[in-house]
Amino acid sequence: MIKKIEVPEELVNKSLEALEMARDTGKVKKGTNEATKAIERGITKITIIAEDVTPEEIIAHLPVLCEEKNTPYIFVKEQKELGAACGIGVACAAVAITDAGKGKELVDDITEKINSLNE
Repeated sequence: MIKKIEVPEELVNKSLEALEMARDTGKVKKGTNEATKAIERGITKITIIAEDVTPEEIIAHLPVLCEEKNTPYIFVKEQKELGAACGIGVACAAVAITDAGKGKELVDDITEKINSLNE
């Protein structure tokens, strides 16, 4: 079972907005493998993971890895919305924002709120 922190809907929406900004003005790593590599390298600002991934094992390691590397992470409901925010038009299980670009303030704000929810 994956440890999911209950996050307000507003925070989920903000994370998708930040992802769209990062996609256009920064750098994002799309997909579980790319996100995993970015987290392992310590270059991830925030990781966004879809809840509806099956089998769950595909993404089960991500929250654990994020915690090991002190990387904030957040879950969104559907792979479809994650894919849309990435601009790829197909479902996406996980995304790592490595450079927030113009979304930096938004990412910092989300990170702060996630950290306070974890305490």
